[in-house]
Amino acid sequence: MKALITGIGGQDGYYLTRLLLKEGVTVFGVARDQERARRSLGEVSSQVTILSGDLAQSGVWPSLLSEVKPDEIYNLAAQTSVPRSWQDPVLSARSTALSVLEALAAIRDSAPKTRFFQASSSAMYGEARESPQTEETPFFPNTPYGTAKLFAHYAVINFREGAGLFAVNGILFNHESPFRSPNFVTRKITLAAARIAAGKERKLKLGRLDTIRDWGFAGDYVRAMRAALRADAPTDYVIASGETHSVREVVEIAFGRLGLNWKEYVETDSAFYRVAEADRLVGDSSRARRLLGWKPTVSFRALIEMMVDRDVERVARGEDEAE
Repeated sequence: MKALITGIGGQDGYYLTRLLLKEGVTVFGVARDQERARRSLGEVSSQVTILSGDLAQSGVWPSLLSEVKPDEIYNLAAQTSVPRSWQDPVLSARSTALSVLEALAAIRDSAPKTRFFQASSSAMYGEARESPQTEETPFFPNTPYGTAKLFAHYAVINFREGAGLFAVNGILFNHESPFRSPNFVTRKITLAAARIAAGKERKLKLGRLDTIRDWGFAGDYVRAMRAALRADAPTDYVIASGETHSVREVVEIAFGRLGLNWKEYVETDSAFYRVAEADRLVGDSSRARRLLGWKPTVSFRALIEMMVDRDVERVARGEDEAE
């Protein structure tokens, strides 16, 4: 079996690649920066064929399918920064929405038996009309990123129902790991805590501490991706922990892990407030638990402590300077 992973250089690619390699799957990846993707994958990079490609550019998918001939595609690539999607909404649409449409059309035309997983996002719910959110909850995105994700989400449904493709949406709620970019708030906090404990930083500035999210472990979520593509029939799944926690709780656990009083180091700054902030996102993953036998295994506290411990190691080796 051959699998093609777009966005293989991200945290989900890190865990999914390892999961598939253990099963004996031949893994191909697509990345704009091949060398960076190899560094991100670490010791398993030599077992993966990484192809260069910018999915925001038109015409990439037919050649990818012709070269790789994958049995499965995991589309993890997207412009994932909400602030950046406001800065350049057109690029966000091209890389996150139109690239998926092109992928599905190419699969329909030349590889209709290839199975396709789309990494949808809880950002599609935006100002959610109900809580918790399920697959049937109405979408109301309030950012260009969420809107682009929603376009891709419905494209998957269209090609599944209209063209008979085995195409699946995984509506992924926030999921983190030690390999998350420091551009995201959880990793920003754990890295700063490690640097402060080492005397390399004095203060951490954050936006709203009372922002609430449903956070899970990326390693758990890629298991759901794999299970969704191996199911008997294609459908859509909410992938979430079902628990809510605040940014304040992340801070408390991260600094507490290092014996620090976070109130001495953390400041709020309105410069870090988002233009549009979803009020309360929490997912109901009952369908995934029932049909896929999936459930999360890493608790919120264990996740944050795992991230802190890894960042402490990075700081001790001086690897934090590159981030």
